[in-house]
Amino acid sequence: MSEKSEEKCVFCDIVAGKAKAYKVYEDELSLVILDIHPYTKGHCLVLSKRHVAWWHELNEDETASLFKCANVVANRMMKKFDPDFIFLYARGRRIPHTHLFLIPTFSGDVLDRFFNALENFQESPAEMTRLKEPASMEEAAALLKEN
Repeated sequence: MSEKSEEKCVFCDIVAGKAKAYKVYEDELSLVILDIHPYTKGHCLVLSKRHVAWWHELNEDETASLFKCANVVANRMMKKFDPDFIFLYARGRRIPHTHLFLIPTFSGDVLDRFFNALENFQESPAEMTRLKEPASMEEAAALLKEN
């Protein structure tokens, strides 16, 4: 990424201390902050201090640091918030600066409902295929013909 693009990166500004953030943990190569648009209480972002668009482009030390920081904070989340689990994912399309999402997740919360729906959709093609079977089509047609 060009220097001009990096200058406009909100995460680079946070790392440099030019933008406000709720810092939770850091080491030499990574920084953990609260997400300003949390899904749940304690939702954090683990940032690479160096501007790198995608996590798989980090060097070995940066990768180790990123996941070590994620592990430290995830364990704190488990102790402090007692969630069912900690959801971790890396995306970065909206802000192309390496960051991991760490989200304490509880049964029935927005992410749990989303992933349950996604898993049901993932499993549904077999169910949808059964709808095309002649017996199923005949049953639906018969039901719709009834008054």
